[in-house]
Amino acid sequence: MTELIAGPLWAARNWNIEDGAGSIHDDDTAAELGFRGGTVAGDIHMNQFPPILVEVFGNEWFERGNLSLNFKNATIDLEKVQAFAEPLKQGENQVRVWMEREDGLLVCEGTAAIGDHSNSELRRKNLHPCDPKELRILRRCTPGMSLGSYDIVAKTDVQFERYDRNLISDPMTWYKEGSPWGDPIAAPCTILEFLWGNAMRGLGPLVEESTGLFGAMEISHTNGPLIMGKKYRIDCEVVCVSQSPKTEIVWYDQHAYNEAGDHVVTLRIQSRAMKASSPLYAASELG
Repeated sequence: MTELIAGPLWAARNWNIEDGAGSIHDDDTAAELGFRGGTVAGDIHMNQFPPILVEVFGNEWFERGNLSLNFKNATIDLEKVQAFAEPLKQGENQVRVWMEREDGLLVCEGTAAIGDHSNSELRRKNLHPCDPKELRILRRCTPGMSLGSYDIVAKTDVQFERYDRNLISDPMTWYKEGSPWGDPIAAPCTILEFLWGNAMRGLGPLVEESTGLFGAMEISHTNGPLIMGKKYRIDCEVVCVSQSPKTEIVWYDQHAYNEAGDHVVTLRIQSRAMKASSPLYAASELG
């Protein structure tokens, strides 16, 4: 039997509980929608994967590596979870990865790779847009539309504070104390903070009142890592808009470029707006 590569069992923190009422990370809002409590965000769980991916692929994972995940079951604050990866087979560039709760419940699953990202868990999905007339919450979102371009500086304050407070699951010293690339580099949660955070400046005003959550997420380095303290341009666009019986779904990409114009990293996200949380849907329509 092939020995798996496993990270430590870690009590992941729901630091987004401070987002307040209306967020899926808020206990009361989450309970109203059928969850056990405020959920731990997907990017927080992604923080547990880089240490084992460096073990699989080496430091180069931060330069040309990919992590592509579908989220299956939500967890709540301080529930212990563990990240796993299969060992890399000779001649291949991709492995299966997943996370389990302490009791074995599957939290997320997907792939990690180095180099070619075209066969990742999310890239091989056949995305089917729905008829725009079927949409209510996301009716103003269309495939291919720009969500804006933003010039940012990857400031260190939030990441350093989270590192000092031990909020980053299985933290690497490279996130604060320097790295093989010189300056500290961005953890997955920080990549999300800058790329998704700016994309929402364009996407947020287009989404009707509802509660959303991440259904899937992928980080793909091309000329990484994303180095803290540097300037970047973030370009964002909608990839696909669709729906399921309980949610409306939008896929969108966010690309970061350094000052030299090199493509550094792409963040692909699937966000789900819950129909039960929207006044645009009557309870009788949702079964």
